Amino acid sequence: MLARPFRYPVRWLAFLAGGVPAVLVFPGPSLSYLAWFALVPGMVLFTRAGTTKEAFARGWWFGAGYLIAILQWMAPEIGPGVVLIGAVFGAMWTPFSVAVRRLMRPPVSVPRALAALVVVPSAWLIPEWIRSYQGLGGPWGLYGASQWQHPAVLALAAIGGAWLVSVALLLANAGLLLILGALRPALLAGPPRPAAAGAISATAAGALGRRAGLAALGAVAFVAAAGSGPLAFALTAPFAPVRQVTVALVQPGVANIDTQGVDASLALTAEFGANGVLARDHPNLIVWGESSVPDDLTLDHALLQQIEKVSAQDHAEILVNQDSTIPGPSSGPSSGSDTSTGGGQEKVAVLVSPAGIQGEYVKTRLVPFGEYIPFRQQLGWLTKISKAASSNMIPGTGAHTLTVTTTPNGKPLTIGVLICFESAFPDMSRVETGQGAQLIVYQSSTPTFQGTWGPDQHASYAALRAAETGRPVVQAALTGDSVAYDARGRELAWLGQQQHGVVTVRLDLPAAADLTFYDQAGDYVMWTGVAVTTLAALVMLARWRGFLGNNTGIGGGSTAEYDADTGEPVRTQ
Repeated sequence: MLARPFRYPVRWLAFLAGGVPAVLVFPGPSLSYLAWFALVPGMVLFTRAGTTKEAFARGWWFGAGYLIAILQWMAPEIGPGVVLIGAVFGAMWTPFSVAVRRLMRPPVSVPRALAALVVVPSAWLIPEWIRSYQGLGGPWGLYGASQWQHPAVLALAAIGGAWLVSVALLLANAGLLLILGALRPALLAGPPRPAAAGAISATAAGALGRRAGLAALGAVAFVAAAGSGPLAFALTAPFAPVRQVTVALVQPGVANIDTQGVDASLALTAEFGANGVLARDHPNLIVWGESSVPDDLTLDHALLQQIEKVSAQDHAEILVNQDSTIPGPSSGPSSGSDTSTGGGQEKVAVLVSPAGIQGEYVKTRLVPFGEYIPFRQQLGWLTKISKAASSNMIPGTGAHTLTVTTTPNGKPLTIGVLICFESAFPDMSRVETGQGAQLIVYQSSTPTFQGTWGPDQHASYAALRAAETGRPVVQAALTGDSVAYDARGRELAWLGQQQHGVVTVRLDLPAAADLTFYDQAGDYVMWTGVAVTTLAALVMLARWRGFLGNNTGIGGGSTAEYDADTGEPVRTQ
């Protein structure tokens, strides 16, 4: 399907139509307002496809462009593998392209237009659903994540997660396409075939009336999509805060993940404590970045004592992150016969107080190829040509909370702790909210991608998780970006890649029992989209097999032709 590209140059346009919006709407450019109409050019290319097969191919190229664009910052790590990922997994956008072509290519009736407004956004959720599987790299570049800077739009995430924000954006794009099709149907229908002699077009009055109705429907869809977020924001009050805590985020800014990380984190924490910054702000919790400690603190007692001493000086517990080597034979996922590094490694968040270790969380979802190689026996050769993991890390058993006791009035604080890549998964923070977490904390380390858009995209996800769960979210990164958002996704602090230091934030916390609708209902939007797309595919298949008839509006034995100006069907005699 991707072969012979130069015979089909329009497929390169589809590639650009997928790639350019992805480049523009996500960090770094973050031209998020473009997301409301940036998909229209690609959708036009789908409607102009002469056959469903060609729409399928254009959707594949579109998806390849989209994926390569949102993952281009990974090139320093996996190189040409980015192109391979796009070429293979771009096929996930074919249900979307086929739905657009089948439902929105003129002439469009009002029932078909209504169906399009339901099916087209649902079909877009298919690649977002598939990519949410950890083994495929996780849900990077969900279209709804482009709105991370707009708390009013993110109010939809509290109702239906990032999926509902994506649906609103797709509904807006589909509405604009309906308007475009009503004003210029020939633009969407492609080059018309010459009508045979005696062809009779629909009456001008009927055509204009139908087109006006479609334009009005498209306008209503666009306004409803664009206004749904602000309306939800206005009608849903934030949870009443029941307490406040202060959190300090430590970003040493070192590029090498070794003893420099712990030395710099210790030095910064001690320095800011000594000069009065931390004493002035009275943090209840100090958070270090991922891999800030190179050794297992249960074995390195000297290092643990240093951290305990700093914790006592600052009167705050410190959440560190260690790389732990597990003794014994390798037992990682799909580890095959690799035993070169003993039992593998774990990424562990460790909560330390003056009295010692108070709790731990082991990273559960690991980065494919970065932290483990699936089917290592078959794919282990990748370590010879790339920076793929030399050994498999050991995953934890699932998300769970930790308890901080150095809080006002000694009242314990339950926090949800997740590590780096896990911030991309909405279900993990939702699980921790259900376990009583009043604050979500991420620890990150992205020096490999320093200077790219990757850390910025990563940091933007915390805004979505805050809006979805109704909880403040903070992220401490070893080299940037360290960020904080309030419970509605509003930015409170941002320490960029070129900065280092300590930033403190004062956070309002809701009651542990307060849950958003999304917290309670889960991923119903995503599963509804999958069900709608599946049903639409079955209907299309039934029509193709003749079980439901051929509803073209053309009499038997006639050939469908289209008027060049109106896009209306005409009959040949």
